[in-house]
Amino acid sequence: MSQSPTGYARNGAVDLAYEDHGGAGGEPLLLVMGSAVSRFWWPPGLIAALVERGFHVASFDNRDAGQSTHFPETTAAPVTALFRKRVPAYTGEDIADDAAAVMDALGWDSTHLFGHSNGGLRVQRIALRHPERVRSFVSSAAVSSDAGSLKLLRYIRFGFVAKMARLKFPETREGDIALSMAVSRALASPGHPFDEAEALARIEKDEVSGVRDPKSMGRQLGAHWKGGSLAQLRLPVTVMHGEADQLLRTAAARDLAKAIAGARLVIVPGVGHDIPPAMWESYADEIRATASRAHQASR
Repeated sequence: MSQSPTGYARNGAVDLAYEDHGGAGGEPLLLVMGSAVSRFWWPPGLIAALVERGFHVASFDNRDAGQSTHFPETTAAPVTALFRKRVPAYTGEDIADDAAAVMDALGWDSTHLFGHSNGGLRVQRIALRHPERVRSFVSSAAVSSDAGSLKLLRYIRFGFVAKMARLKFPETREGDIALSMAVSRALASPGHPFDEAEALARIEKDEVSGVRDPKSMGRQLGAHWKGGSLAQLRLPVTVMHGEADQLLRTAAARDLAKAIAGARLVIVPGVGHDIPPAMWESYADEIRATASRAHQASR
């Protein structure tokens, strides 16, 4: 699948780089990536599987990531930022509005959503803030938007976080690639072979390594949210989580699914904090099935 030209949406002073992956005429599906890394980390094979299932697929770089607007260095390290009371450079509401701006640029009145890692948290908040624009969503490897600090402490595997913080590589282009590869390998699914060539092809698309910049990750993770609770949601939702997730315990997914009326919970054996190639078809099937539930509900 060839790479499409980069488009730019605008939310206030923030430019948001986005990409149309094809499938025009299909149902809109916006992919929402996690913290720090760019839209280039979405596996092309997964995107192709989604297009094959009748979706018109697009993705974008979150603020403070990839080719979107980056903010000044004004916050703490990622995990510390989760528990700070001071509002950082922007809010969770601002981040949700970014997705709406991308939809506007694409000409979409509404869309299905798929979010992975912190992107899974974001799709919850996009649906809460813009309920009329979200048809369904699938959240993968994410925490609940309702979770307070004590819950987050239960979910996060801090030993793994400390291990990642100790990774040291030269501050060069080669060092950035090696660091991103080390993180990808550490998050890879233990029940499936790690495809180094596939990972490298995605990592090399990034001009600058987001994994190298913990302050941007801290600003993203520390964005405060004062919006509604998950009990307000009335749309088809599937919550997916790898049984072997190295970063987040499965309790995060179980609590998230319990908080949303009618949500489907899928704990995936052998999967870590990634989506391995062997599971692309299965994840695409779950996203398709969730979207189909939206059709049935609207009849």
